[in-house]
Amino acid sequence: MGSLWQFFGLPDPEGGSTNERPPPAQAPQEPVSLSSNETTATLDQAPSPPVAETPVLNPVDVASLRTPPLGWNGPITPDGEPFHDLGMVVQRLPSPPNKALRYIAPDVMKRIPTSAMLQRVMQGDTAIVDLRSLVHMESHQMACRREIKHMADQARVNVFSLDAEDKLLMIPGQNVVVDMEKHELGLTPLL
Repeated sequence: MGSLWQFFGLPDPEGGSTNERPPPAQAPQEPVSLSSNETTATLDQAPSPPVAETPVLNPVDVASLRTPPLGWNGPITPDGEPFHDLGMVVQRLPSPPNKALRYIAPDVMKRIPTSAMLQRVMQGDTAIVDLRSLVHMESHQMACRREIKHMADQARVNVFSLDAEDKLLMIPGQNVVVDMEKHELGLTPLL
């Protein structure tokens, strides 16, 4: 039985002798005498199988068979394959954010720009509306809340109150997830 190195087809690094037996030597074929008279006849032997000639492979340029993907600008192996060096750090330009948190307060005329707010909410922006400047105008606060509720219904989102007096409202943008289970606001739960 051969060694482990021979099993894998590798030379023995210790250079020790192998336990394999050498293949038996074939005796030359001689005519065999079948009778006492001097006539000789050869045994009919099965014809030996013809030795298959190994086909000669034409050398092919390996680099012409493998091409790197379009736009590849990294290193290439000698075979022409793209080499992905996992240790190489590639810095990419950060993409600009596509969602924002917008703070909205009533303007000088005490109006809330709900049409512009609707466009921003549809794009994914979250709006925080502050009605605290309308302290002495309770009826105008209610009108602003109704207008914000109507705008949120058009955008198919909910309006959330961030304080107990409903003067700080949050309108999440499209595809923004809001946790409605915990109801914990502010830093008090963190401390």
